Amino acid sequence: MTTTPEHPAHNGSDLAELRKVIDELASKSKEELVDPEPEALREAEGAPHPTEAIGSTDWDRADPNPDSESDEN
Repeated sequence: MTTTPEHPAHNGSDLAELRKVIDELASKSKEELVDPEPEALREAEGAPHPTEAIGSTDWDRADPNPDSESDEN
């Protein structure tokens, strides 16, 4: 690069700030950089719970919802 009176030689004074940005980006995973997930979304996500496998429903069973409370009793 050529230095002129209008464009003096670069002294590197802004490289420290650029290094902070690079270090912050380097600390993140590639997946997080490509597809970031907002923190509020992570916090609002519910806990997983077990479910029955597709096709495993026993339609002949007397109580279709054994885990729920029945209003008929």
